[in-house]
Amino acid sequence: MATLLNFSAIQVSQHPPEFCLSKSRRNLRPKKRPGFLSFVVNSPVSSPENPEIELEFIGPKAGSDGSYPVDRAKAISGEKLLRNIMLDNKIELYAAYGKAMNCGGGGSCGTCIVEIIDGKDLLNERTNTELRYLKKKPESWRLACQTIVGNKENSGKVVVQRLPQWKK
Repeated sequence: MATLLNFSAIQVSQHPPEFCLSKSRRNLRPKKRPGFLSFVVNSPVSSPENPEIELEFIGPKAGSDGSYPVDRAKAISGEKLLRNIMLDNKIELYAAYGKAMNCGGGGSCGTCIVEIIDGKDLLNERTNTELRYLKKKPESWRLACQTIVGNKENSGKVVVQRLPQWKK
């Protein structure tokens, strides 16, 4: 598998560089040493090696015109949990319970239940935690904190119903 690299900040020196990872852990950066040949490797955001998953999140309540609000987001396949994608994109996940009523992604409270309307094949299988917690729930229901979006090889679109327990 080929990786796209972006080289920059070339310098010449007599001493070998020491490398450290940046806070995001996506960039390998050399420690500053004057005059040494150094470079920065930036990992790509999206490429054929990193397929992308498009996500649509349908709101739990219809608006005054009868249509449901839809939030959109994108994620690199296989890199994030559905819960983290929603939180990173400020898509409400705990509206029914408030922030004080969740386990922080541990899979023990069930407040992050979502329904997968389309794109189930782009997600990981239900975890043991989900099998235990969602035993009597529809197969399309998932815990967002246990659901990995993509598998690093697939791309496509996933449609998610937020707070399916509100649907009547």
